[in-house]
Amino acid sequence: MRFIPSPALACALARSLALSGLLVCASGAIAQNVAPAAPATPEPGQVTVSGTVPDEASKAAVLARLRELYGQDKVVDQIAVGAVAMPANWNGYVQKLITPELKQISRGQLKIDGNTVSLRGEVANEAVRQRIASNVATSLNPTYTVNNGLRVSAADQAVLDNTLANRTVEFESGKATLTPAGKAIVDEMLAALLKMKGRKVEIIGHTDSAGLRSSNLALSQARADTVKSYFASHGLNGDLLTATGQGPDRPIASNDSADGRARNRRIEFRISQ
Repeated sequence: MRFIPSPALACALARSLALSGLLVCASGAIAQNVAPAAPATPEPGQVTVSGTVPDEASKAAVLARLRELYGQDKVVDQIAVGAVAMPANWNGYVQKLITPELKQISRGQLKIDGNTVSLRGEVANEAVRQRIASNVATSLNPTYTVNNGLRVSAADQAVLDNTLANRTVEFESGKATLTPAGKAIVDEMLAALLKMKGRKVEIIGHTDSAGLRSSNLALSQARADTVKSYFASHGLNGDLLTATGQGPDRPIASNDSADGRARNRRIEFRISQ
């Protein structure tokens, strides 16, 4: 069985709910000779439910749960009743999986295929990603397999990129000591990260190609470590921070000019998935 909201749902609900673009699917073991209902084009804000279940009671239970969660007038029924085989207590487990937590997933999918449950889509942060997957797993018995394909929303990465705004975190020449201008940028990044509770962040140091590669690798690592230590000492959970040094291996500009080399000497901030 499938619960498919309108492709326009993101526009219709994004401002009021965390449901934007949510695609929720659930399917039993559909018999080869029973075709699921063809999905129609829903109106904005509607949720279309399609697929095949073994009896009217199963259909009524799914529809009632969805209407309770999304609203009576938002659920479009395209569920068929046919000769399908379901695992034991399948209906009960489906009920446990249709929870308000689904509203925290955007542009995603919950698929229940027999005793395999797959989660896809975007969530606000790593803590939510892990909590939803954990709650799904603990609500099922050991015969079920849970595939967690949830990912952290790209929106938070955009916040970091916009905060950095293509600026360079400056250090004293040849050292891992922040300059006043570099510290000011790091403070701005810290303020942005403090609003993203539970997010894992990778701090990546880069250098230009001047000098020995081994020395540049060590310097880039030391500078990334400096930023990590600064963040950890100012309120961020150090366990969520990793620091790596890439040296000169990932330039973003030519090292043939002073301007290019300056652009390559940088700190990069990446949300870890």
